[in-house]
Amino acid sequence: MVTYLQLAHNERRPVTGVSTARVIHNFGRAELVDRDALARLVSSISRLLTPEQAMAAAAGAQVEVLDSRRLGGAWVLDQVWGRVGIGAAVRRVATGRRLDADLVERVLFALVAQRALEPASKLAGTRWVAERVAIEGCPGFSDDAAYAAIDFLLDALPEVAGEIFASVAHLLNLDLDIVFVDSSSTYWQVDVPDDLADLAEAPAGDDGVTRPTEQAVRRFGHSKDHRDDLPQVVIALAVTRDGVPVRCWTFPGTTNDQAIIRRVKDDLGSWHLRRLVWVADRGFASAANRAYLTRGGGHYIHAEKLRHTTTEAAAALARPGRYKTVAGNLRVKEVHVAPGGDGDGDGGARAERFVVCHNPDQAHRDAAVREHLVAHLRGLGTRPPAARRDGGPRTMLGLPRFLSRCTPARARRGPRR
Repeated sequence: MVTYLQLAHNERRPVTGVSTARVIHNFGRAELVDRDALARLVSSISRLLTPEQAMAAAAGAQVEVLDSRRLGGAWVLDQVWGRVGIGAAVRRVATGRRLDADLVERVLFALVAQRALEPASKLAGTRWVAERVAIEGCPGFSDDAAYAAIDFLLDALPEVAGEIFASVAHLLNLDLDIVFVDSSSTYWQVDVPDDLADLAEAPAGDDGVTRPTEQAVRRFGHSKDHRDDLPQVVIALAVTRDGVPVRCWTFPGTTNDQAIIRRVKDDLGSWHLRRLVWVADRGFASAANRAYLTRGGGHYIHAEKLRHTTTEAAAALARPGRYKTVAGNLRVKEVHVAPGGDGDGDGGARAERFVVCHNPDQAHRDAAVREHLVAHLRGLGTRPPAARRDGGPRTMLGLPRFLSRCTPARARRGPRR
């Protein structure tokens, strides 16, 4: 028996009312037909149909499409959410707070997925979950549930963050012996800072938790972006030696680095990360901060200023010693200095350890620049005063530190009688 494939269309005769098949195209013998070409033809025709019509055409008239949702992006994010341990951390922290832990976790994930895939407000997120996307365990939620989940996260964020970090540290096998800390600032194009919220401390809610009061964050302060005219916030970040973020903080724009490092140590200490080496720049270096970081067996590595530095650092720079080459352009020597810079320091508990670094290549470049600047200053000193229209050497960038103030001999002897 030979089978043929044909594309036919049923037509009803207007006179007799009998339905007959009209062949539109004959594909030929079934065993010789290109099946891939047929699949491409079906795909092309399906583009003109709605998803419901395409499914009904493929499955027959017995299938009724009740709903159609997007799945791909939300499903991938849900897998990452669970693999990293965020969902489990949220459920564990929410369990003892008179909350439906599963519902809170699903609502928070839905809000995160919405901000990642189709950013919009929380009210738009309720419609997005109810109408456009398929999220396992979350067919929909109200705007009140969204605000309740956000309130819980704001209140329990330190605990949730600690749980997540513990899971990620185990998953990625993070090295937590050294933590790098730094801060920066970012500003807003607004004329005035945030108003301080004049609110009393909120009473404890039904779950026994006291809600934090609002605080103004955007404030005028020393701007690292050189925009002191705009309100700003200060952002601090702690990372591992491999650059993996540990935690991020946002502080009011007037917060200085001295207060930031202590807050960072206290918050990470609640994660049982106490025996750490804190690495920070010179903005965090102070005697009080160094003493604070060593509490509980902590250690630190701080950069010091080369000029106008502390007494101990100046003593370490002046101390003779032999350098050890650790790289082609880096030599170091270790110096122990007692508090106040007195004595050699024997490396005891009170002595501070300094590692003085020297870059020979940079030293040669600096020496050449100094010689050029000194020669330029000598040339300025021989020129007539009327010819110097540049405002003098003290107004030139980089030159004032090579000048010293001299008092004329007649002025030192006093006026002539």
